[in-house]
Amino acid sequence: MLNQPPSCHVTRDGLAGILGEQTMECGPARDALIAGATFVVWDGLVPADRLAHTYRIRLRHTRKRGRPTLALAATVDRLLEAEDELLRIGQIVATDSSWTFMLFLNATATAVLACTGVARTESPADQGSERVVTTSLPW
Repeated sequence: MLNQPPSCHVTRDGLAGILGEQTMECGPARDALIAGATFVVWDGLVPADRLAHTYRIRLRHTRKRGRPTLALAATVDRLLEAEDELLRIGQIVATDSSWTFMLFLNATATAVLACTGVARTESPADQGSERVVTTSLPW
């Protein structure tokens, strides 16, 4: 099949290893992963420039709402620089759900191009309410 990405199976240890080889921005994501966070690396490949557009919008929204982020602006810059490179997306959700980290890996999931995190903030109306977890792709 054309345009079919190679299957991607990334283990917790493997992902922790490649996160440890990257910039300091990946440290909190790696720490969360080692502490037992849930994680997924999706099989699909997405052009970096498409992701840059999406995450530039998210950057504006998080700034407008005052949500704490980790390296989101740097991630947008790296995605813009990568242009049409095909990337895999991964996600790590801290065990207490306080942070969600998005990972942008090369097509073979052997290196991390960028890593960002967004803190979960709850409004008083959200506290104590049931959380809905989705498994859709993050774009």
